[in-house]
Amino acid sequence: MTLADEGRYHTSRHAFMHVWPLLVEQRADALENHCVLADPLTALYEPLLRHAGSRPLVVAQMGQSLDGRIATPTGKSRYINGSAGLDHLHRLRALVDAVVVGVGTVLADDPQLTTRRVEGRSPARVVIDRSGRTSRDAKWLRQDGCKRIVFSENAAGWPDAVERIGTECDPDVFEPARLVAALAARGHRIILVEGGAATISRFIDAGMVDRLHICLSPMILGSGRAVLDLRPIDNLCDAIRPHARPYLLDDGNVLYDCDLRRTAGGDPHGDA
Repeated sequence: MTLADEGRYHTSRHAFMHVWPLLVEQRADALENHCVLADPLTALYEPLLRHAGSRPLVVAQMGQSLDGRIATPTGKSRYINGSAGLDHLHRLRALVDAVVVGVGTVLADDPQLTTRRVEGRSPARVVIDRSGRTSRDAKWLRQDGCKRIVFSENAAGWPDAVERIGTECDPDVFEPARLVAALAARGHRIILVEGGAATISRFIDAGMVDRLHICLSPMILGSGRAVLDLRPIDNLCDAIRPHARPYLLDDGNVLYDCDLRRTAGGDPHGDA
C-alpha cells in the first residue's frame, strides 16, 4: 500500500515547507522518516521518488478551470492555478530529470522552466520545435548550467551549448515514444511533459504518459481553450478511467494524481 492509498488528501502548504527539503536532499530515503510520512502531500510525490526502473517515467501536468479551460479565448492563462499550483509545478520540475514543452508554450509564455519557487535543482530543459520558431533569446535558452535540448530540423542560430536532435538521428524522433527514448538514452529517466495541451494530448494518445497531474482552479471561464484534444471515442466503455487520487490544496485548488497505468477498478492499464 502506498501513502496515497491511506486516504489522507487534505494538505497544508506551510506544513509541507518543512518536509520538502528532506525530499529534495534524501529522495526515496526520506520516505523512511515518520515526520515525512505524516504529511499527506508526501504521497503525491512518492511515485517519482521511488522510481528506479530502467523504463522511463513520464509525468504530464496541466492546470485548468472548473469548466475545463486552460486559457481565455485570447490565450491568457498565466497563474490560473495560483500559488499552491505553481509551487506544485516547480516541485515536479525539481524531482524530474527533464521538462518538455512544445514550441507553442514557448511562444505564448516564454517560460523559464526552472525551480525558482522551491528548493531543488532545475532539470534539463527540452523544447519540441520542429521548424525552429523559438526566439534565440527565449528564456529557456539562458545559460545557467542546465542542459538544454531542442528537437528541431532547423539548425540555424541555436547557442553552441544547446543540443539539437533532428530526424538525421532518427527519422521518427518527433514521435512521443522515440522522443522519450532519445531523452532516456541521454540519462533523463524521469520526464515531465509540461505543455501545452496539444503536446500533452499527443503523449497521452501515444500511451507514453504514466501519471497525469490535473490541477483544478476554483474558477469558471465559460469559454476559451479546452484542455485536451485526444482521439475521439464512440462509447463510454472506451474512455480512459485512471486510478485517481485528489488532493485539496490550501488555496482551494484540487489536484488529481491520475495513474494512467491503472484503471479505477485497479486492473492493469498498459505496461507496469
